[in-house]
Amino acid sequence: MLSVIQNPPRTTLPIVGSQDFFPVRRVYCVGRNYAAHAREMGADPDREPPFFFMKPADALQVVGAEPTPHSYPSKTSNYHFEVEMVAALSGGGTDIPVEAALELVYGYAVGLDMTRRDLQDEAKKMSRPWDTGKAADSSAPIGALHPVSLIGHPTTGAITLSVDGTVKQKGDLGDLIWSVAEQIAYLSSYFALQPGDLIFTGTPSGVGPVERGQRMVAAVEGLGAITLDVV
Repeated sequence: MLSVIQNPPRTTLPIVGSQDFFPVRRVYCVGRNYAAHAREMGADPDREPPFFFMKPADALQVVGAEPTPHSYPSKTSNYHFEVEMVAALSGGGTDIPVEAALELVYGYAVGLDMTRRDLQDEAKKMSRPWDTGKAADSSAPIGALHPVSLIGHPTTGAITLSVDGTVKQKGDLGDLIWSVAEQIAYLSSYFALQPGDLIFTGTPSGVGPVERGQRMVAAVEGLGAITLDVV
């Protein structure tokens, strides 16, 4: 039997130092995982259980070494940046112990969780899902993957975002409330994680709006930077 429509291509990520690519299955995002960001969003930064939401895999926008156009989405007038380190899994399972979780990580990348903040805020007030706020087309820009075999597991280092040369977000990976290993272990108690899954691991404080004509540069120490021109 044949598919009645053409099968859509699977999103893939380039890999630093390799001609191979990384196929993406699911995109998980953790909310409020830096204490200062939790406070700026009106939440308690204590170690309450983490919470997650998803973006569709085809919301990823792969960004290369050169500045890349990024489309301002429809239905919003308050479009926010959130820089994050992204972990990419090459293994999976359920109820994964924290001690074994990092063995499943293939590599890390710089990512952005772009958000229609006005739509997200409206959804929060009405106790509705966040999909229209979080899952816009191209709402997950991401750079090339840096394999663990080359860089290890980053646990400290600057994570920043600038707009037109002005730093808006600045934090340190050491300030994560829930570590990458803890996030993997917790997620695996709810979902069967599989190779190809991505985890956006949280954003530091300073999130804010960006407008058409502005340039964003997102960077994580040891993982380089990605540059996007909002159009």
